[in-house]
Amino acid sequence: MKWSEISIQTSHEATEAVANIFHDLGASGVVIEDPELINTYRRSGSWDYCDIPEELETEVVTIKAYLPVDEFLDDKLRVFEERFNSLKEHDLDKGRGCIHCREVQEEDWASSWKEYFHPVRVSEHIVIKPSWEEYLPAEDDIIIELDPGMAFGTGTHHTTSMCIRALEDVIKPGYTVFDVGTGSGILSVAAAKLGASSVHAIDLDPVAVRVATENVTFNKVVDTVTITQGDLLTGVTGKADVIVANIIANIIIKMLPDVRNRLANSGVFIASGIICERLSDVTQALIENEFVIDKVIEEGGWVAIVANSVSR
Repeated sequence: MKWSEISIQTSHEATEAVANIFHDLGASGVVIEDPELINTYRRSGSWDYCDIPEELETEVVTIKAYLPVDEFLDDKLRVFEERFNSLKEHDLDKGRGCIHCREVQEEDWASSWKEYFHPVRVSEHIVIKPSWEEYLPAEDDIIIELDPGMAFGTGTHHTTSMCIRALEDVIKPGYTVFDVGTGSGILSVAAAKLGASSVHAIDLDPVAVRVATENVTFNKVVDTVTITQGDLLTGVTGKADVIVANIIANIIIKMLPDVRNRLANSGVFIASGIICERLSDVTQALIENEFVIDKVIEEGGWVAIVANSVSR
């Protein structure tokens, strides 16, 4: 299948807004190339070998999204440019605003990750490992093998690793977990391997659903994880002990009433994909929806929130 890769150079401040525009246009896969993240991993010693140079210009964030090459593409590109240019009306710094488009094959996109994706420890026990590399685990390591495909990267971005650390802290054997906007399925795999007995993963993007299904199968947690295509928690039944959503602030705020109704008493909600500037908006919305904020984690300009539902 042919895809158009739309690449935009913007600022940290506008990252969430640009990702939201791509989401509204039905982008299949969003990649955020954050130079601060690259520098963090270079310095952490998590990679045995890295030939990526130190990023000196850390203020420029590149966001890439993938739209199918079809009769609707030109209209979507016009809408994207109009909405991106309107960000200044909302007092958002657009940054450089350089937009580039190129046609790619899905298999070419997936293969390009292999140059940069190496085993990375993202929490005390969890190591994310590409399927094509060898890794000798420590005694208590939990290994997640991942192929990124076209669905939301390698799982090593700040937002995802913060979610994994939060899941490691809160999940207990036998828990039920809902993973909203599952992307590559990495949070669902992590939840299953941490001891959850039932995980329901949901994503609106059919490409993400396919890739998540492949990763769940590859990690041998198909008996625990169910993946469905859907819009947030619409159509989801039952209650969860933990709901995790690594999306963006606006969508997290929008879904909070549904999260409240789908959480068991004293359940835990983990929300990420939030830039620091939107923290107060999300925390205020959580309080208004009767959540108690237990923890706020900040890393690389992003935050994750761990909140508990108040018993009714």
